[in-house]
Amino acid sequence: MSILIAIAGLAFLVLIHEAGHFFSARAVGMKPRRFYVGFPPAILKTTRKGIEYGIGAIPLGGYVKIPGMHRPAPSDLDTSFGPALLHDPSLVGPVERLKRLVSEGDFAEARTALASLDEELARAQLPPVPARAARRGREELADALGPEAYWRQPTWKRVLVIAAGPLTNILFAIVVLAVVYMLGIPDGASRRVEKVSPNSPAAQAGLRPGDEIVAVNLQPTKTFKQVSKAIRATKGKPVIVSVRRPPGRYIELPPEKTIKQNGYYIFGFQPAGVVYKRYDPATAVGFAARDTWDVSKGIATSLVSIVEGPGRKQVSSPVGIVDVSSQAVKTDYRDYLEILALISLSLALLNLLPLLPLDGGHIAFSLIEGIRGRSVGRAVYERVSAVGIALVLLLFFVGLSNDVGRIGGG
Repeated sequence: MSILIAIAGLAFLVLIHEAGHFFSARAVGMKPRRFYVGFPPAILKTTRKGIEYGIGAIPLGGYVKIPGMHRPAPSDLDTSFGPALLHDPSLVGPVERLKRLVSEGDFAEARTALASLDEELARAQLPPVPARAARRGREELADALGPEAYWRQPTWKRVLVIAAGPLTNILFAIVVLAVVYMLGIPDGASRRVEKVSPNSPAAQAGLRPGDEIVAVNLQPTKTFKQVSKAIRATKGKPVIVSVRRPPGRYIELPPEKTIKQNGYYIFGFQPAGVVYKRYDPATAVGFAARDTWDVSKGIATSLVSIVEGPGRKQVSSPVGIVDVSSQAVKTDYRDYLEILALISLSLALLNLLPLLPLDGGHIAFSLIEGIRGRSVGRAVYERVSAVGIALVLLLFFVGLSNDVGRIGGG
């Protein structure tokens, strides 16, 4: 159940990211064509005011289609209509005319020429696959030629729509952290054990609710802070926990290795008498914004260290994210909310890297095109995207390798 909650949380973060793009595009006059909860193909869909809303068969995040992301090019028509031309030469004339108009930049006339192409497509006898490719190509060309096309908008609108996704994740992180501060954060605890996590080192060692931890590795501990510090310092090595068990019997538990969770080594128990300090909304938002800024700086430093080498062990994939989130679900809902906020912030900052096809890459190209005063060709986009995808995949596999090592105990 905890894994399902963790996966649902990650999917929700992707969904609100896409919702940021969707609602900002509508606000500035770029009419999105689709908005899905989950990824296509659709298992349920409806169309309202020209926008297709649906529930995708792949229940991970969301999907938004904004019209005309790229300036149309003659090569687009070759890709879309090439198979259809082989089956019906009557399409050659309309397609070649559109290629010429697109090449010359006469987009108003190209929109008019679409009518001739539609007539020939209606008469053409095409096999299913070329027919689908031709229909899809025709729709994408119409979107790219239309006044609502993304590539035709002013630079500020394009940057706003793309930046809205990461900004939504950042805002969500601040809101969630503020909620945690208002619910209350730990402000001290006793050495007495309230709950022992199942299958944890503490459970295997025989720690029981009601035990009072009086020493760690035979070193006396007078406060819970000292207990926590001593356990974290083990770094995965066996630890001997000494307890006073009611009605007052002293026991040294057998040694057990600590485990790493959320970046810290733990024994697997919840102390009794935890005091939570709650904050008013204004103070909570201030602390949340401060924490968001501090974590953002830390993530930026980590990204630099990845390039230099030492930070590679800190990279995580969705597998590790779900694992950490599911562990937080088992301990305390506040811990889970904090992890969810951190993941949301990480998702935002990763997407802001100036690499295509990430949002940061689209923002960078929009600014470049605004300075140049003309669009960058799709071929350039595709070449740069290929490099960006390769780097993102490399980052993913580094993170996956780290996660397999962590989960497997390596």
